[in-house]
Amino acid sequence: MLWIKAFHLIAMVCWFAGLFYLPRLFVYHAMSEDDTSRERFKIMERKLYRGIMTPAAIVTVALGLWMIYLYPAFLHLLWMQIKLVLVLVLIAYHIYCGHIIKVFAADNNTSSHVFFRWFNEVPVLFLIAIIILAVVKPI
Repeated sequence: MLWIKAFHLIAMVCWFAGLFYLPRLFVYHAMSEDDTSRERFKIMERKLYRGIMTPAAIVTVALGLWMIYLYPAFLHLLWMQIKLVLVLVLIAYHIYCGHIIKVFAADNNTSSHVFFRWFNEVPVLFLIAIIILAVVKPI
């Protein structure tokens, strides 16, 4: 179980690194004014999402499900139920990031860099809540 948990945390750190960085790329992409920069951001966003974030998210979720399979009693704990809901919302955020990549790739972005600055803060709130739930188990 400890090996699964260790690799779950490693994958989670990689996933969150992407969740923190990708929206920052959106900020810079929304601010870019030349075609060369916009094309560079398209490549960076796509590679980060497909090459790092999505595989890390899949491994994080798979290892989490494996731990729940080994210890199904966790599902009866309120802190775990809340954590799982937060993870589901985080997965939706991840998928929405993929949608934004497609919008930028088609040169159809209408959101400002200010929107993406706020959007960039969302994963921080989820990270804080999920870590507190998993470590402190306050409920």
